Amino acid sequence: MDIHRCRFVPYQPSAINAIAFSHARIRQGKKVSLARLAIGRANGDIEIWNPHEGSWHQELIIRGGKDRSIDSLVWVNEPDQDLGDGRILHGKSRLFSIGYTSTVTEWDLEKGKPKRHASGQHGDIWCMAAQPSSNSDPTQGTKLVAGTMDGELVLYSIEDDDLRFQRVVVKSATKKAQIVSIAFQSSKVAIVGCSDSTIRAYNMSKGQLLRRMTLGADVIGGSKNIIVWSVKCLPNGNIVSGDSTGQVCIWDGKTYTQSQRMISHKADVLSLAISADGNSILSGGMDRRTVLHRPATGSHGRWTKAWGRRYHEHDVKAMATFEGGNISVVITGGPDARPVVLPLKDLGRNNHRTLPSLPLQPPVLGAAKARFLLSWWDRELHIWTLPATAEPEAEDGKSTQEDRKLLKTILVKGDSNITSASINRNGTLLFIATGTDIKAFRLEHSKPLKPADVTLTTLDLPERVAQRGATRITLSPDERWLSIIREGTQVTVAQLIADDEEIQIRLQQVRRLHRDIPRYVANGGLRSYDRNITQACFSPDSKMLAVADIAGYIDTWILSDNSSTANSNVPSDDDDASSGDESSDGEAADNGSEQWRRNPTAKLLPKLPSAPVVLSFSGDCPLGSTTNNSGSSANDYTLLAITSSWYILTFHPLQGQLTDWSRRNPRKTLPGPIRDLLDLAQGVFWEGSRVWVYGISFLFMIDTSQDMPTLGQVCEAQENGTKGTKRKRTGPITGAGGKMAKGNTVPHQVLRHTGKKAEDLDMEGEAEDSDVNSDEEMEEANGELSELRQSNDQQSSQAVVSTDGQKRWWITHKYRPVLGMVALSDPGQPLEVALVERPTWDVEMAEKYYAGNEYRR
Repeated sequence: MDIHRCRFVPYQPSAINAIAFSHARIRQGKKVSLARLAIGRANGDIEIWNPHEGSWHQELIIRGGKDRSIDSLVWVNEPDQDLGDGRILHGKSRLFSIGYTSTVTEWDLEKGKPKRHASGQHGDIWCMAAQPSSNSDPTQGTKLVAGTMDGELVLYSIEDDDLRFQRVVVKSATKKAQIVSIAFQSSKVAIVGCSDSTIRAYNMSKGQLLRRMTLGADVIGGSKNIIVWSVKCLPNGNIVSGDSTGQVCIWDGKTYTQSQRMISHKADVLSLAISADGNSILSGGMDRRTVLHRPATGSHGRWTKAWGRRYHEHDVKAMATFEGGNISVVITGGPDARPVVLPLKDLGRNNHRTLPSLPLQPPVLGAAKARFLLSWWDRELHIWTLPATAEPEAEDGKSTQEDRKLLKTILVKGDSNITSASINRNGTLLFIATGTDIKAFRLEHSKPLKPADVTLTTLDLPERVAQRGATRITLSPDERWLSIIREGTQVTVAQLIADDEEIQIRLQQVRRLHRDIPRYVANGGLRSYDRNITQACFSPDSKMLAVADIAGYIDTWILSDNSSTANSNVPSDDDDASSGDESSDGEAADNGSEQWRRNPTAKLLPKLPSAPVVLSFSGDCPLGSTTNNSGSSANDYTLLAITSSWYILTFHPLQGQLTDWSRRNPRKTLPGPIRDLLDLAQGVFWEGSRVWVYGISFLFMIDTSQDMPTLGQVCEAQENGTKGTKRKRTGPITGAGGKMAKGNTVPHQVLRHTGKKAEDLDMEGEAEDSDVNSDEEMEEANGELSELRQSNDQQSSQAVVSTDGQKRWWITHKYRPVLGMVALSDPGQPLEVALVERPTWDVEMAEKYYAGNEYRR
C-alpha cells in the first residue's frame, strides 16, 4: 500500500466549554451503560460519549452553527418507575444547554437536533443548575435555575415534558454583580458565586438572601473584585469555591463562614469537581494544572493538596466526575480541545488517558479518479488536488510532478455547520448536508493544477430535499443513488437524474425492521436514542444498502425491478413495519422501474455485541442476482462490521449469517496489540482479502483469507526470534490508563531525556538548565536521540507471517493523530491512500497563562 502523508489539511478542533455526565454516580446493580457524557464546544457542537467498559465511544455529534456556543450543560433525570417482577423503567434523561444568551435550549438526542427553546425578560445567562427534588415537594425537581449577567436568578419550568420561563426569583438593584456560578446545597438553598468578591446563599422558595459571604480584596496589584468562577457543595453541606486569586476555599455549610483557604493555583481556579463520597475535591485552573485535594490525616475538617499535574496545554475550563462499576474518573477539558480522563480514586497511582480531539467520523473524502482530497469543518469545505506517485520527466530532465494545490474553498450559506458530504469518483458531483438543508454542486475540470482550472456550479434540488437537512448522506458507486439519513433514524434513498443545471430526484423512504425491545430494557432514560443510525454504505455494485445504529442492529435493502415484486423472497409492504420513532415523514414514494426493498434475510443478521464504528462492503460482488439467495458464499457480498468493543465481524448479508472466516476467528483469536487498542477504528480499506483499518493513533492490516495465529504458532515465532502476539496486560478496567510505573508515582519528579541522564524537574514543570552545554555534548545527545527515534520507529510496527510468507496481520503506530484516510486508486489496482494527520502542535490556540518563571515555547 502506497501512503501519502498529508499535514497540510486544516482542521481546527473547537474548545471545550462544558462537560456533564447524565449520572454522576451509578448505584450498585445498575448498568454503567446507562450513563452518557455530554461535551459542549465553542462552535456549538455537542458530543455524546459512552464510557461503557472504558471504551469511551463517541456515539453522536450534534452539529452547531454560526455564532453559536455551548457554555453550560445540565442533565435532568426523571424518577425511575417500578413495573414489578424486577422490571425497572428508568426515568427519562433530558439535556439542556445555554450559550451566553438569554435562551435555554433542550436537545432531542433521539433526532440529534434542538427540541425546544425558551427565553424570558432577563439578561444573558451565565450559569445554570437543576434544582434537586425533595420528598416534601416533588415539583422542585422540575425546575432549572439560571444566573444572569445582571445579577438575577431566574426560574424555568421543565415539568410535563416542557420548557418555559416561569419567573424571576432574585433581582439585583445595581446590576453590577454578575452571577457566574451556581450550585444547590439542598432542594431549597442555592449557592451562587458572583463577580463582586461574594458568595451568596438564597432561599429559592421565597427568593430571600440567607447569607452573604465575602472573600475580601485581591492581592496587591490585582483586580478590585474577586470572581468566584465555580462553587460546589459537599454531601455534608459544606461549600467549596474557586476564585480568580487561584485559591480554593472551604465554607461551613451551617454558619456560612470560611473554615479554610488553600492557595492551589498560580492563576484563576476555573472549575471544580466533587467525588460522590465527598472525600475528593478537584480543581482546574488557568495555570493548566489539575489539583486533587483530600482530607488531611489526623486533622478533622482540614483539607490538603494530595496531587497536582499539568495534563492540558491550556486552561482547565470544565470538569465532571463519574463513578459506577469499576469506573471512577474525572473528565477535564479546555481550549486545547482534548478531553482528559483521570482516575479519580487512584489519581497519582494510575495513568491518565487523553481522548482524541478529532471526530470519530472522519471529516475527509476522496475522489479517486480526480485525485481530489476534501476536508471540512464548521461551514467550510476545501478541495485539494494531490500529485501522482510517478510523473514523467520533462525534456530538460526536471520532474514535472506538481505539489498539492488548494483548488476550491466552499463556504456553505446558512447558519448550520456541515454534518456530512459525499462526492463521486470523478470529482464532478458533490453533495453537502447540514442540519437544515442539502446542497449539490457540479465541478468541471480536466487535470486541474490551479483554482482557475475548476469551475464550480450550484445545482438546484427539489425543495423537499434541499430544504430538509440530513445527519448523513452517502453517494452510491454508480452515482445513481443517494442515501439520506434524517433525524437520526429515517432512511431515504434518492434516485439521481442529473442534467446541466439541476438534478431530478425520485425519493423512496425505506423502512427499517421493527425491533421488539421492551421499554424497561431500553437504553436507560434516553429511550430510543440508540436507534440513531451512525453507519451507512452501498455495495460496490450499488445494488445493496446497509445501515447500522448505536444499538448494534443492521438493516439491509436490495435493489430490484417492480416486475419482480411477485417474487416470494421480496417482502410485502405489510412486512415493512417500523417502530414509533421510525414512522414515515409524509413523503410518498414515487413509482419507478426500480425499487429498494428489504433484504429477505435481513432478520437473520445478528445484533452486534456493541455499537458499530465501521461498516463496509468488500470489493467482491456476487456472481448472480442480488435477489437470488442460492446459499453459496460465491453469490453473496461480504459485509464487515467493527464495534466499539473491538469485535471484527464479517457477514454474508444475503444468507443472513457470519462468514466462515468470522466463525473461525472470534475476538479472542485477534492479536493482543489489536485487542488492547484504546482508540477506536475510524475507517477501512479493502485490498483483495486484506482489510486495512485505521484510527486516531494506529493503522493495521488483517488478511481475511488466513486464520489468526494460534497460541502454539505465537510461541514458535517467539522462539525463532520474531515478534509474536504476546498480549500486554493492562490490569482491570478503570476508565483511564493502567498502573503507573513505580518511578513515576512521585509528583515532583519528571524525567526528561538529555542524552546522558534524567533530570529532576519540580512539580510545577519549571525547567532547569540542561546538562548538555557544549556543542560536542549537544551533537552527542542529538545522535543518541536520533538512534532512539529510529529504534522506536522500528519497534512501532508488529506483524506475523504465515508459512507461505504472507503476512496474516500487521500494525503500526507511526502515524498520529490521524484525521482520516482516503483512497486514491481504482478498484483492482494497487492500493494508494492519502493519510491526513493533524498534529497537535499545529493547532492554533488563544494566548495562555505563563507564570513568572516559566518559559514560552
